Amino acid sequence: MVRHFVANVFTLMIVGLIGLAIVISSGKRSFYVEGPLSEAICFRVAPGSSLRAVSSALAQQGAVASESVFRIGAQYTDRADSLRFGSYLIPERASMDEIMDLLTRGGASTCGTEIQYRIGVTRIDTLVRELDPATQTFQTVVQFLSDEEPPEDYARFAGEADIQYRITVAEGATSWQIWEGLRLAEFLSGDPGEVPREGWLAPDSYAVSRGADRQEILAEMEARQTRILTALWEERAEDLPYASPEEALIMASIVEKETGVADERRQVASVFVNRLRIPMRLQTDPTVIYGITLGEGTLGRGLRRSELDAVTPYNTYRIDGLPPTPIANPGRLAIAAALNPDDTPYLYFVADGTGGHTFSTNLQDHNRAVARWREIEADIRARQQSQGN
Repeated sequence: MVRHFVANVFTLMIVGLIGLAIVISSGKRSFYVEGPLSEAICFRVAPGSSLRAVSSALAQQGAVASESVFRIGAQYTDRADSLRFGSYLIPERASMDEIMDLLTRGGASTCGTEIQYRIGVTRIDTLVRELDPATQTFQTVVQFLSDEEPPEDYARFAGEADIQYRITVAEGATSWQIWEGLRLAEFLSGDPGEVPREGWLAPDSYAVSRGADRQEILAEMEARQTRILTALWEERAEDLPYASPEEALIMASIVEKETGVADERRQVASVFVNRLRIPMRLQTDPTVIYGITLGEGTLGRGLRRSELDAVTPYNTYRIDGLPPTPIANPGRLAIAAALNPDDTPYLYFVADGTGGHTFSTNLQDHNRAVARWREIEADIRARQQSQGN
C-alpha cells in the first residue's frame, strides 16, 4: 500500500517536472520568437518606471503577448533592474528579448520628440519634431524664429525629461553667427567664451542634451572640422597653389559662399585655383562683404562702388591672392572641392538665373554672360513690381 502510494507520488512528481520543463521551454521560446507588433511604435519609459508597469504598458500597446513571460525573461537574463528611461522605436515583430535590449541598452532615445535648433546664414529657428514610427520620418509640430515668442506648446515639449535636442549648423554660417546662436539657445548653459576662429567650426548636426555646455559644443565643432580638413588634406590633388591646410580652408570658405549648387563646387574651385596660378586677382564679392561685416550678420544690400574700390585685407578686387582668413565655415564638400577641384580652363563665372552659373574661359564670353544675367535681373524686378501693384 505504502509502496503503491510512493510510486504514485513519484510518478506525479515526474509528470509535474516534465510539465514545468515544457512550460519553461515554451516561455523561453516565446521570449525570443517574433512578437505580435504589426507596425513599429514609439514606446516611452518614464523615469522611475517599474518592470511591472513597463510590461503592462507594452502589453496594452500590443508589443508583447505575455506580461509575465516578459518579466520572467527579463529576470532570467539579468536585465530586470536595468531599465533606462527614454523614448524608443520598437520595430514591428520585435521579440521580447529585442524589446528588453532596446529598453536597457542606454544611450540617446531613438524615438519620440526632437527639438532641432537650426543656426542658418540668415536666421535661427527652432523646430519641434515628432517621429512617425510607421514611416520613421519626423513631422514638424512647432516652428518659430529666434526673435519670436515661443508658442505655448514649446514649453510643454521642452519640459519633457527625455527630450532630444539637436543643433544643426548650416554650411556657410560664420563663427560669430554660430557663437551667437549658441549664446541665445535657452537650453544650453555656460559662457561661450571668445568667438572661435573663422572657418574652424564644422557645419553639421550635433545631438546634445539640455544644459550642455556651450564651450564644449564649440570645442566639438572645432575638433570635427580639424579632423575633416586633416583627412581631406591628405587626399588633395597635386600642385595646388596652397601653402598650408589653412589656405585650403580659406579657399573652401570662398567656394561655399559663391555657390549653393553642390555639383558646381569643384568647377567654382577650379576658377579660383586657375586665377591663383596665373596669377590673377580672385575678385569675389563674398570676401568684400566679409571685410565689411566681419561675419557679424549679413550685409542686407548690394555692394557700393566705394566698397569695391576700398583697399582692405578682404577686398580681393584690390589685393593679390587669398584673404587672410576664411570668410565662413565651409562644409566637407566645399573643402573637398577646394582640395580636388575640376580640371577646367575657366577663369570667370556669373549667375545664370536658374540658381547655377555660366562659366567662361575669356572676358568676352564672360561679359556676354553678365549681360544676359542683367537682363534676367531686370525681368525679375519687373515681375516683382507688377505683382506688388
